[in-house]
This record gives sequence, C-alpha cells and structure tokens, in this order.
Amino acid sequence: MALKAHILVVDDDANTLASLSRAFRLAGHEATVCDNAARALDLVKAERFDLILSDVVMPGKDGIALLEDFRKNGVTSPVVMMSGQATIEMAVRSTRLGANDFLEKPISTEKLLWTVENALRITRLEEENRDLKRRLGRHQIVWASPAMRELLAHVEQVAATETRVCIRGETGTGKELIARALHEKGPRREGSFISLNCAAIPAELLESELFGHEKGSFTGAAGRHIGKFEQAHRGTLFLDEIGDMPLTMQAKLLRVLEEGEIERVGGDKPIAVDVRIIVATHRNLEEQVREGTFREDLYHRIYVFPIMLPPLRERREDIDILAQHFARQLAEQNGWKPKSFSRDAMEELKGYSWPGNVRELRNVIERILLLNPGDVVEAAAVQRALPQPAQTASAHSNGSSAALGDGALAARVEAFERETLLAELKRNHHHMTNTAKALGLERSHLYKKCQQLGIDLRVIRHSE
Repeated sequence: MALKAHILVVDDDANTLASLSRAFRLAGHEATVCDNAARALDLVKAERFDLILSDVVMPGKDGIALLEDFRKNGVTSPVVMMSGQATIEMAVRSTRLGANDFLEKPISTEKLLWTVENALRITRLEEENRDLKRRLGRHQIVWASPAMRELLAHVEQVAATETRVCIRGETGTGKELIARALHEKGPRREGSFISLNCAAIPAELLESELFGHEKGSFTGAAGRHIGKFEQAHRGTLFLDEIGDMPLTMQAKLLRVLEEGEIERVGGDKPIAVDVRIIVATHRNLEEQVREGTFREDLYHRIYVFPIMLPPLRERREDIDILAQHFARQLAEQNGWKPKSFSRDAMEELKGYSWPGNVRELRNVIERILLLNPGDVVEAAAVQRALPQPAQTASAHSNGSSAALGDGALAARVEAFERETLLAELKRNHHHMTNTAKALGLERSHLYKKCQQLGIDLRVIRHSE
C-alpha cells in the first residue's frame, strides 16, 4: 500500500506547481506549494513535511542554496531535487548536501510518484530502525539475581497466552518493562503496545483517554479523539496504577472486559475491540477491595496471573550489572566519556537501601557521571550523590517502601548540580573549556546544563 504524505513543492513555475500538486493529490498525498526559496524556508520552520521536492534553478536563491539552508536549520525531511537544466556536477553536489534523489525535467507522473514513495519508505525504515535501537536499549531488562531469573521464567510462561496479568511491586521496580516483555514475547507482538498511567490522568478525562470521544461531545472537543482501547486493537493495553482508577471508571472498564466493546464519549454505537489487558499497581488490591475502593468483580477479572516484582534492596546482586548498564547507556546518550566503578564505589551502591528502586538507581548514576570528572568513579563520588541519612530516614518515616517525593528529590538534585557547577566555574575562572574538562563533559553539554539550571554566565562573571 502506498505511503501517504504531506509534501512541500518548491518551484518558480506556476504550471509546474499546479501539475505536481494535482498529481500528488490524485495519489492521495497532501501538497503545499511555494514559488521561492525564502518562503520555503519559512514553511519548513513552521511545520514538518514528510518530503520536500525542490527545483534547482530559481530566481534569487537557487535550490542548492536552499538545500544548504535546510541542513543548517536542522531540517531532517527527505529532499528530492529536480531541474530542467541538470548537470552531473549539480546532481553530485545535491547528493553531497544530503538530497535523497535528483530528477531531470520533464518528469513523468509515474516516475515522480515512484521516486517520492521510495524516498518516503527509505526514510521511514531509517526512523523505525533508530526507534527500535532506542527502544531495545531503553526497555532492556537487566538482571543477575535468582529472584529475577524465577520471575522472568514466569513471564516466558504466561507471555504466550491471552491470560490477564497483574504486575505488582513498589514504585520504580520496572513494572512497565515486564509488561512490554509480555507483549513482545506474545502472539500480539506485531500489534501496538499502548500504556496509560491511571494515576496521572484526571478522573474527568480518564474516560475520554480510554474510550475516545466524538467531536463536540464536550467543551473543548474540537475533533474526534481515538482512545487507548482503539489504539491497542489487536495489541496490548497496559494500565499502570490500576488501583488509582476511580470507582465509576472501574465499572465501565469491567463492562469492556466482559463484552469486548467500547463506546466513545458522545458516541451512539458500540465499537468492538480485541485487546489484551495487562495491569500494574503498587497498591494492595485485596485491602482496597475490603475497604470498598476497588470493585471485587473487577479484581477477579484482572487478577488472574499475578507477578510480584521484588524491590531492589531484595535483589542486590542486580545493582552491579544495573549500574554498569545505566552508565553505558547514559554515556552513549549524552556523548560522555565511559566511566567505570571502583570496587569500593560499587560497595557503596550496594549498601544503600534504594527506596526509589531501579528508577532511583538510574538517577543516581546519571548524577554521578555528570559530576565525577575522572575515568573511574570512586566511593566518595557515590557518597556525595546518594541522599543523606537524614533524608533517607525521613523518606522511610513516610512509608517504608515509599521513595522520596519526585519534586523534593528533583529539587535537591538540581540544587546540588547548581552548587557544583558554580564552584567548578569559579575554580576555573569561568573558563568553559577547562570547566567542562574538569567535569568530564562536552563543552556544549556544559552550556546546556547551565541553561537548564538557570545559571546566567554573564551575570556571575560581572558579579565576581
């Protein structure tokens, strides 16, 4: 099936613009036309096009110069150049500047559409490949402990079935990773994996997020919205923090699980959906059922095969391999130099209680890599990055398994990073290259970090 796209056509000839836009429209594409390079540059800055088709010879700025401007401005859309005065030199230069193809006028409709579709397919394959690499790294399950070996054996066992799974565990233990593994190892792997955090959506919007809505069904509903159930058709829907779902929505979810149909908000007909449901929660559902805050009939529908994720403090064998995994991942993402951990540093990590579990470990590793200038992370660097004992005790006093509040922890991390950067800048007399080198950062990343932390380099230079 042909790919449908939004295409920008740039040419100074009105007849060419009319014939090309008509050909694209008949093929099911959407075409925006433009007769000069300056206007084309404004258009690509304002919106993203799936493909750009540009003439080379135009009055004022020509197509080659426009292609250079595209690349300077970070335009990533594929570009196909065309000309009625084509030369080998022109084609070579266009290709070196990143053009996907070069067409000689006059262009047959068949060749035009084939070239466009080919460029779109190549670009989308490249995007899918990059996305796959990112997802594989981001969603990889890393483990070494017997507890995780047993848990993953259960995942393998139930993944091949349509059995409903309830994943339980403290915040930050990696419940979504397990849900993704169940999807990718199961018969629905070719379908979509759609996730929704029930605790993150206001109660009044949750129905629309799950089931979708029709245009005009409520104030602000400017168009039809497809909900998570329809998005996950023939795939998997992961409902995280199911224990936080309001009772009214629990009743509607139960009806969908029983009948396999949803109805959009404002809709007047049922829509059949074929979805595997996986849920997760950090709450005690049995206690919620006793208290009347969770429906017993829904509990029995979703709680068919429970998987309990152990907290990180109960599988300390995984800390070493997880720390190294996050260090490699973060170094690659940020362009940092790879760092290793001394034995004492690793013992410090293993000695901490990790109330925020794997998520907290990743945050601490990022903080260590950012602030440690050497090639080897020593124990002192780990001690500085970990929460102070008073903070840890406070966190435990609010619930033995609860992590520090995200806002409070983020504020402490930001204050620590700001203080460290300011001290290092002062020590190096505000010389950015030397400061970046001392912190083990790229110079560009140091500028970005200063901006994120609200450090105005001009102000601090004049104040000291």
